[in-house]
Order: sequence, then structure tokens, then C-alpha cells
Amino acid sequence: MKKLILSVVFTAAMLFVMLSNAAVIHVSITNGKNNNDGSTSSPVKNIDKAIQMAKPGDEIKIAGGIYMGTFNVGFLESDKPLILYGSFNEDFTKQDIVSHPTVFQPDNASGGKSRKALLRFTKEVAGTIIDHIVFDMGERNAYSKKEGLVEGVDGGRFLQSTEGHPDGGNATATEPCIQFVSATMGGDVIIQNCAFINGASFGVQAGHRSGKFIIRNNVFVANRMAAIEVFGTCAGSKEPKDMIACGEVEVAYNTILFSWSRVKDFLDMGYGVRIMTKLKYNIHHNIIGTSIMGGIDNTRFCKNEYVQIDHNILFGNKGGDIEYSPASNTKLQITAGEFEDLEFASVQGNSGTAPQISVNQAYLKGFYAATYSEKTSYDPNTSENQWAKALGMTQPIKISSASMHMNKYPWKEALNLFGAMKGYGAQKP
Repeated sequence: MKKLILSVVFTAAMLFVMLSNAAVIHVSITNGKNNNDGSTSSPVKNIDKAIQMAKPGDEIKIAGGIYMGTFNVGFLESDKPLILYGSFNEDFTKQDIVSHPTVFQPDNASGGKSRKALLRFTKEVAGTIIDHIVFDMGERNAYSKKEGLVEGVDGGRFLQSTEGHPDGGNATATEPCIQFVSATMGGDVIIQNCAFINGASFGVQAGHRSGKFIIRNNVFVANRMAAIEVFGTCAGSKEPKDMIACGEVEVAYNTILFSWSRVKDFLDMGYGVRIMTKLKYNIHHNIIGTSIMGGIDNTRFCKNEYVQIDHNILFGNKGGDIEYSPASNTKLQITAGEFEDLEFASVQGNSGTAPQISVNQAYLKGFYAATYSEKTSYDPNTSENQWAKALGMTQPIKISSASMHMNKYPWKEALNLFGAMKGYGAQKP
């Protein structure tokens, strides 16, 4: 116990020293140069340059604009804790994610240079804050020109990394928008007032070793696999009977819509929030809707006493508002109206009534009408069956299609969801 107390005191002292010595580095894609000193009047041009210059705990202020990384490298990476504040005007006096958003949005060409998460933390993270930044993968992903076309929606369905690009460009890089790798060392983290759009594999995915991981007041739209997945990485058992808790996760005041499945058959993944093992969860005052699977996934056998789900609005989730496994080989799809029968630490005030919020109507219509179909081609004259015959294949060719699967959502429209409903979901920062 004495060693633990000394460790906590030492960590707190180090954090105090780190913050008291913190510098502020300014970034502007419009007015900056990477050989500048990073002052208000002499900002650097790129976010990755500022991260390279920064010491642990330094603050980086970023003006509005579209960022892709130096030489369009397409990713940001840090092995140290940082404070990233985006969406400032050019003199860094006002911060507004709607009026002058900082958008990290690599194009498809960047996929030929790197295939990483948009923002990746690899080691020390304690004290990290990410605030007022839009992460959009809609330009980097590949989309079909023939399948999954929806009237009023730009482009067709999302193409997996194995499907290539219809114009010979780079295949989709199936990585998260923000990723904290399993090896990160733990500590308090805050992600707030951000937007995550068209994420090819999770909006936020994090391994969390200790401390509190807070995800609050963000917008998540059209992310694949899940909007949020945070899992415990500390040593100790994850078995239900003697599971330990590495730390806490708070998911609060987020708006989470259109979470898509892993592939176009809609049979696997597609959650708003995933409750993983070895962490305590407090999920409250969110709007979680239109998920292919459950709005909340609780199938990993996290202890009931670790889970609080209060005052959320859940609606239109095709796999139930909670997908829940209370025991092995058991999977339940539970609606918000049935939450009171769940034996969690706290579960109260949740609603299943759809809120009056503005979304892209063509996208919403396509989502609710989304179907998957398979058919078999028996025409011996098709190139597919002629090839199959030459290879000695006796089975006919199976053709599958989806009317919609993770089509690109317009990122500017997603920002309208900030403040869409008072008291629930993302509020105006």
C-alpha cells in the first residue's frame, strides 16, 4: 500500500511539473510554415510538425482548415501525452467547430503513403485532451460506383480493403479515426467536442490501462464496426467471476448515428458503444440511434456492477437498443423500454422515443431500407462461369449485393448535430 501511495504521489507530481512547464504551439494550414517557431504570430503549417516539436503535455492550438499531414502523409502519431485544441480562427482568439472547423481529412492518394489511423497514440497518454477537431475518412475510403447507390447520397457502398478502388486508386485503409494502441501506459484521457465521420474501422478505439477515459460531447456519424470501443489492458483476470477493473470509461452527451456492420451482409458488428471487459462504464445523456446491430453492445460479459446506463435516448437500432449476453450462448436484443429489468449498477431514465433532430434525409431513408441479397448465376456464357469451368469448379458463381453499406455521409451536415437536442447528445461547444 505504501508503494502504491508513493507511486500515485509521484505521478501527480510529475503531471503538475509537466503542465506547469507546458508550451503552446500554434498551427495554421493557411498562414503557417513548418520552419516557424509556433508562436501566435508565426504558426507552423501542419499538425504533425507541431506534434514533433511538442514535449509531453504541451498544448497545440490549431486554426480551422482541411489538414492532411505534411506532404499529405495522411496520419498523426504521438508517443507522448498532448493537448490538442482545434477549430480556432486565424488569430487564435475564438474556437468554434461549426464556424471554422479544424478537419483532419486525408484524400485517397494518402493511402499510397500510409495506412494508419488518422490519430494514433502509442505509449504515454496521461493528461491527453483532444478537443474541437473533425476526423473524416470520407475522402480516403474507396466507394463503389455500381453497387449500393442511394438517390441523394454521394457515391455507392463502402469498399473493403480487399476490393480495391473503382478508378485504380488506393483501397480503403481500414483503421480507426482515433486509436490508443494496447501498449499505451494509461492515465486520464479526454476526447470532447469532436466529430468522427465515415470512420473505416471505429470512431474511437482504445486500450485503457488505468485512470479515467472520458468521451463527451462528440458527434459520431457513419462509422464502421462501432463508434466507440474502449477495452481494459491492465494485468489481471477478465473472467466474470473475478474480473478486475483497470479504470473507468465515461461516455456522455454524444450523438451517435449510423453505425455500420463489418461487411455488407449486416451480420457482424455495427454498434454505437461497446462495453468491453475490465473497465467500469458510465454511459449517460447520449443519443444513440440507427445502428445496424445494437445501440449498446454488452456481450463481452463485463460485470453488471461495472455498468451504469442512464438518461440516454436510443432508437432505430436494428439489433436492439442493447445487445446483451447475460450468459454463454445467450444473446438478447433488448429495447429501451425493457431496461428496468437489467441488473446493472444503475439503469434509469432511458427513452426509446426517436428525437426530433435533423439528419440527411436521403441517407436516413437508404439506411432503413438497406437490404442484402445473394443470387446464383447459372448462365454458362458469363465470363465468371466460363472461368469457373476452366478451373474445374462445379459450383455456380454466387453474386451478392447490398442496397447500401456505409456510404459516405456529408461531413458538414454532421456538424449540424451539435446542439440538436437540449440536454441529450452533443451540445454546442
